[in-house]
Amino acid sequence: MGLITKIFGSYSDKEVKRIKPLMQRVLDLESKYKAMSESELKNQTNILKDRLKNGETTDDILPDAFAVCREASDRVLGMRHFPVQIIGGIVLHQGRIAEMKTGEGKTLVATLPAYLNGLTGKGVHIVTVNDYLAKRDSEWMGKVYRYLGLTVGLIIHDLDNDDRRKAYAADITYGTNNELGFDYLRDNMCIYKEQKVQREFNYAIVDEVDSILIDEARTPLIISGQGDKSTELYTIADGFAKTLTMYKVAEMDEKEEHDDIEADYIVDEKAKTATLTPFGVKKAESYFNVENLTDMENMTLLHHINQAIKAHGIMHRDTDYVVKDGEVIIVDEFTGRLMIGRRYNEGLHQAIEAKEGVKVERESKTLATITFQNFFRLYTKLSGMTGTAMTEESEFREIYKLDVVEIPTNRPVQRKDYDDSVYKTENGKFLAVIEQIIESHEKGQPVLVGTISIEKSELLSSMLKKRGVKHSVLNAKYHEREAEIVAQAGKKGAVTIATNMAGRGTDIMLGGNAEFMAKAEMRKKGYSEEMIYEATAYGETEDEEILEARQTYKELNEKYKKEIATEAEEVREAGGLFILGTERHDSRRIDNQLRGRAGRQGDPGASRFYLSLEDDLMRLFGGERIQNLMNALKIEEDQPIENKMLSNSIESAQRKVEGRNFSIRKNTLQFDDVMNAQREIIYGQRGKVLNGENLKDYIAQMMSEWIGETVDRYLNDDEVHDNWNIDGLRDYFLNVLTTEDDLKYEGVELGEINKEDIKQVLRDKAVEKYTEKESLIGSEHMRELERVIMLRVVDTKWMDHIDAMDELRRGMHLRAYGQRDPIVEYRLEGFDMFDEMIASIKEDTVRMLLTIRIRTEEEPKREQVAKPTAMSGGGDDTLRKEPVKNKKKVGRNDPCPCGSGKKYKKCCGANDDSI
Repeated sequence: MGLITKIFGSYSDKEVKRIKPLMQRVLDLESKYKAMSESELKNQTNILKDRLKNGETTDDILPDAFAVCREASDRVLGMRHFPVQIIGGIVLHQGRIAEMKTGEGKTLVATLPAYLNGLTGKGVHIVTVNDYLAKRDSEWMGKVYRYLGLTVGLIIHDLDNDDRRKAYAADITYGTNNELGFDYLRDNMCIYKEQKVQREFNYAIVDEVDSILIDEARTPLIISGQGDKSTELYTIADGFAKTLTMYKVAEMDEKEEHDDIEADYIVDEKAKTATLTPFGVKKAESYFNVENLTDMENMTLLHHINQAIKAHGIMHRDTDYVVKDGEVIIVDEFTGRLMIGRRYNEGLHQAIEAKEGVKVERESKTLATITFQNFFRLYTKLSGMTGTAMTEESEFREIYKLDVVEIPTNRPVQRKDYDDSVYKTENGKFLAVIEQIIESHEKGQPVLVGTISIEKSELLSSMLKKRGVKHSVLNAKYHEREAEIVAQAGKKGAVTIATNMAGRGTDIMLGGNAEFMAKAEMRKKGYSEEMIYEATAYGETEDEEILEARQTYKELNEKYKKEIATEAEEVREAGGLFILGTERHDSRRIDNQLRGRAGRQGDPGASRFYLSLEDDLMRLFGGERIQNLMNALKIEEDQPIENKMLSNSIESAQRKVEGRNFSIRKNTLQFDDVMNAQREIIYGQRGKVLNGENLKDYIAQMMSEWIGETVDRYLNDDEVHDNWNIDGLRDYFLNVLTTEDDLKYEGVELGEINKEDIKQVLRDKAVEKYTEKESLIGSEHMRELERVIMLRVVDTKWMDHIDAMDELRRGMHLRAYGQRDPIVEYRLEGFDMFDEMIASIKEDTVRMLLTIRIRTEEEPKREQVAKPTAMSGGGDDTLRKEPVKNKKKVGRNDPCPCGSGKKYKKCCGANDDSI
C-alpha cells in the first residue's frame, strides 16, 4: 500500500487537491475585503444573512464568509489565516475531521466554519476538553465573532439555568463535552418546558476529537441519585481477597484448561479479567459458609468477590488510580490527568476503596445516562480537529460516518523520527534512557521523556537524581503545575519527565515560553493569581486595574520574547526538542501525540522510543519470539536492537490492541443503541408533553388500551368462557372503576356474556369518572394534572427500566455459550421489557388520574390527626393511624374515606370491632 500511495497519492492528498480551488477563491477575495472600512466589513454579516434568507446555502456563501472572517481576524487579533488553515476550515464545514499537527493553529481554524454556520442562526457548538480552554477560546476568538455582529455563549461548570439558556441561544457556543452532555440529560428530566436550556442540535466542531469521541466514549455520561448505602460486604470481600493466591497469564489460550492451576484466581492481563478457579470457589464457600457460590441467592456475594479480586489483580495504584486526600481518583489512561468526580461502575470503585482502606462511598442509582457516541450523533452536522486521527479513521467512519483529511503543515516538518531501540531487559532499557538524556542535556538539547505510568516516571526521576541531572516531573500527582512545567520543556538543557502528553493544550516553544516567564515575574511583583488570569484573558473590560495589569503583562511578554530568541537559536543548533518515549502505548495515536510535541511550525526536533522485552505490550503480544532470538544470539541486556522490521512488528501489536479496543467500544455502543432507541421514544414523548401538547385524547387512548388489555388478560379464552376470571377482573378494577356489586352475572350463563360489552361498560365508567373530575376542577387544571402525573410516572418507570436493562446486560455474555448472539438477545428481551414498561406507564397514569382526590377551595379541609396511644411502642413518638369517624356509617367494602384507595375493612376500619 505504501508504494501505491507514493505513486497515486493518499486519500487526504486527493481531497486537499479537490479543496484547493475553493481555498483559492477565498484568497482571491482578500483584496476586496481589505479595502473595506470598519462599518462596511461589519455590515457583511447582514448581507450574508440576507443571501441565506433568499435561498442560497452555506456552501454558496462560503468564499465570502471565510474571506470576511479572515479579514476580521487580522483586524481584531492580528492573525490572518494561512492557506492551509483555510483548507482546514473547509474540511470542518463539510462535516469531516481535519488532522492538523501541533502548533498549526486549530483554535483559529475553527473561527471560519463557526462564523459561516453561525450565520444560519441555528447555533454552533465548539466543544473543548476542559473549562479553561472553553473560556479562553470564547473570549479570545469571541472577539472576532462579536466584531462581526454574532453572539457568543460559554457553558462552564458553575452556571445557573438562565445563564445556560442564554449561552445556548447564542450564535456560537463554547463548552466542554461533559457539560453539553449533562445539560442534555437534565433537559430530559425537567418537569416544565421553561426549565430546559438547550435547543435543537445543529452543528458541532469538536476540538481534540480523538480524545472526546474515542477515548472518553468508553465511559457513558451518568446522572446519579443516591442509591443503597454501600454494605460492609465490600470490606468483607476485600478481606477475603487478601487471603487468595493469584496466577497471572499474559495471553490466555482458549483451548487450554486452567482447572489444574493451584491458585485461587487467574488474572488475564491482556483481557483485563480476574476469574476464580475451583480452588478459589471452594475457599469462598468455606469462608462465607455457603453451600454453592453460584446459586441465585449468592449472586450478590459472588459479584462483590469478583470486584474485590479485580481490584487486587487488575487495578494498580499510581497507574490506574491515585489515592489523594482519602479519595480514590481515576487516572485517565490516555492523558494521565486526574478524572475528579468520575467513578468506576458496578461496585469496582467501592472495591478499590475497600482495598486502599479509605471510606467506602455510597452506591448510586442511575437517573439518566447516554454514551458520547450517541450524544454526538444527535447533531445534524458533526466535525472535529486533532493532531492525531488517522490511526482511528476506520472507527470514525463506522461509528460517526466521519472521514479524516490530513491537512498539510504551513512549513515542512523537520523532526527526525528514529527507529525504536529494543533491549532485552527493562533495566537495560532504563540505563540506555538515562545515558541518552545525559548526552542530550550536556549539549543543551531539551528532552521530553514520556512514560505510561506515574510509577515509571518516579523511577526515572530517582535514577536521574542519582546522576545529578536537574529535571521536572509532570504526572497526575503534580496536576496543578502541569501547564507551567510543559511550557518550559523547550528551554536549553531542560529535562522533563511526563506521563502521556495527550491534550496538554500548551505549546512547547524552543528556548522557553515567554508567556509563563512574564506570569512568574508578575507573581514576584505581587500580583494576585486572579489579576494574573485577568491580565492574560481576552474578556472586554473597562476596569483600570485590569487594564494596567494587561499592559504590564504585555511589556514583560515582549521583554522575555527578546531574551529567549537567542536561547531558541541555541536550542535549534543543538537539534531542537528531543522526544524520548520509554514505552510504547497500546495506541499508536498516543505515541504520535507524544512525538508531535516536537517539530512544531517547522522547528527541528527528534524522537525515539526505547523498549524492552519486559514491557507490557511486548510481553503480551509476541515478545517471546524476540526473547528467544536474543537469547540464541547471546545479546547483552544493554545492547539494543534497532531494526525497521522490529518497529513494524511492534506497530502490528499496537494495531491488534487498537482493534480489540475498537471492538470493545463497538460492542458497548451496540448495547447502548438498544437503549438509545428506547431513550429516543421516551424523550420524544416527554418533549411533546413539555411543549404543551393536549394530552386528553392520548389519555383517553391509554384508558381504552389499558382496559382492553386487562379484560383480555382475565377473560383470555374466547371459545370456552368457563375459564374466565370475572371476579378477578372486578377485584383488579375495584375502587378505580368497579365496586363489589359490579360485573355480577348471577343466573346468566357465561357463554351468553360478550367480552366486548364488558370492555364497553368499563370504558364508559372510566370516561364518566374522568369527565366528572374534569368538570370539578376545570379543563385547564385537568390538562396540567395530566401533564404532571404523566411526567412523574414516566420518569419513575424509566429510571427503574435503566436499572433493569443494566441487570439484563450483565448476564448477556453467557448467551454466547448457547450459540446465541448476545446483542440480538439483549435487543429482543430489552424491547419486551420496554413494552412491559409502556404498559405499566399506561396503567399507573390512568389509575392515578382516576383515583387522585382533588381538594377544591369550597371543600372543607378535613385533617386526620393521628394520636399517640398506649400501643405506640413505649412512648417513642410512633403514631398509630386511627379510624376516621364519620357521621354516616361506612360499609366494610366501601372505599376508605381517608383517600388511600383501599377498602375500608383493609385500611382505617381494620380495627373497627363493629364491622
